[in-house]
Amino acid sequence: MDRKQQARVKGSFVVLNDKGLHTRPSTELVKCASGFNAQIHLSYRNYVVNAKSLLGILMLAAEKGSRISIEAVGDDAEEAISALQKLAQRRFNISY
Repeated sequence: MDRKQQARVKGSFVVLNDKGLHTRPSTELVKCASGFNAQIHLSYRNYVVNAKSLLGILMLAAEKGSRISIEAVGDDAEEAISALQKLAQRRFNISY
């Protein structure tokens, strides 16, 4: 086992988009998460999915107002959580 314990960071965000986490905001989320080395998982209701998987995120079927939990493990876990939370606050860079 690795002597240096990998950072495990937890956080959450609320889906602000009117149409929830559909394809376009989910794509932005995947792009953001893929920029980090950390393993990032999102959980909502009883589902836990890889934040780097578009199909996984779409399976959450998260609507506006849903609180999504994030867990990241790795050297850049804290930065990853922060970036995803900021992205969610900006409504995944989507305006209707």
